[in-house]
Amino acid sequence: MPHAAVMPRSRLPRVGTTIFTVMSRMAHEAGAVNLSQGYPDFNAEPFLFDRVSHWMHAGMNQYPPMAGMPALREAIAAKVSHLYGAEYDPETEVTVTAGATQALFTAVAALVHPGDEVVVLEPVYDSYVPAIELQGGIPVRVSLAAPHYRPDWTALRAAITPRTRMIMINTPHNPTGAVWTEDDLRALAQLVDGTDIVVVSDEVYEHIVFDGARHESCGRHSDLAARSIIVSSFGKTYHITGWKVGYVLAPAELMVEFRKVHQFNVFTVNTPVQLALADYMERAERHLGLAAFYQAKRDYFREALGASKFDLLPCGGTYFQLASYAALSDEPDTSFVEWLTRTVGVAAIPVSAFHHDGRDAHVVRFCFAKDEATLAAACERLCAL
Repeated sequence: MPHAAVMPRSRLPRVGTTIFTVMSRMAHEAGAVNLSQGYPDFNAEPFLFDRVSHWMHAGMNQYPPMAGMPALREAIAAKVSHLYGAEYDPETEVTVTAGATQALFTAVAALVHPGDEVVVLEPVYDSYVPAIELQGGIPVRVSLAAPHYRPDWTALRAAITPRTRMIMINTPHNPTGAVWTEDDLRALAQLVDGTDIVVVSDEVYEHIVFDGARHESCGRHSDLAARSIIVSSFGKTYHITGWKVGYVLAPAELMVEFRKVHQFNVFTVNTPVQLALADYMERAERHLGLAAFYQAKRDYFREALGASKFDLLPCGGTYFQLASYAALSDEPDTSFVEWLTRTVGVAAIPVSAFHHDGRDAHVVRFCFAKDEATLAAACERLCAL
């Protein structure tokens, strides 16, 4: 007779399988065009892959330094200095991570103690709150209002208490595509001035900002840089999301604490890939040209859906487009995306998945980081509704 299964007491009792996994699986089962999960369906240029092979064959296949290969940390620091005028010491203030999600989790694990409050802006990317709760922290949610999803500084100020340890921000913002302005960063600086609040700034779409706007990194603002852990992602920048390589910038005092956790939850990151990325970064146009590249895709997607019944919300950055389907259905967004996937043949993400209470405004998220043929096939089906 088999033994009874052990039933552990879950540390995340309200968490199931991430919506991105659910929708991608559904898209595969239905043979649908997958505009749900946020990854490109095209490759980086062959030079990047050639450099990985080069370093593998050159014997660079053992553990790199815990904080990352010096060549890559130096390239990151040089890029940030050029773009934002921010000087980070590659030795003590730059760490290479196993993707942005690991970086975000590690930042929370390093700095949030049981009972600490962490302010998040909702709709919120789905990894933030579980990371907070696993450390015994208390998520404090502040809503971003459609259609522009701008931060409400009165509400944010009201959310700050003596127990606030951290504020997590994301610009350009997933899922909404909203981009913070210089005034927003100034308001944030005023909000945290005189406190010991740490800002975790998720800037993985830093190079995907449209219509001539400028990405306002916390690194660009010295008063914020002094208290911020900034997270970015090579996967988003170079179309290699499956490689899971990102990085963190932080002043040395914060980075000491970050690395204490980093060394035990991942230790270090793939050596030949790090060296290949350092080589690839030598040509700045590879990241500087990303905004125009994705703006062309955004504009194509929006124009192709112009004849549809979807109401397209503003998109100032990222490679996501929000759309209201109120003119098509009054079904909950979770039911609508299942119908859209299984019957129409296009997969999307329900925006209610980014709200703790399942708030449903009949809005879905499409990913336009796809080849034109993929986007054309999806738009033809969506316009036929």
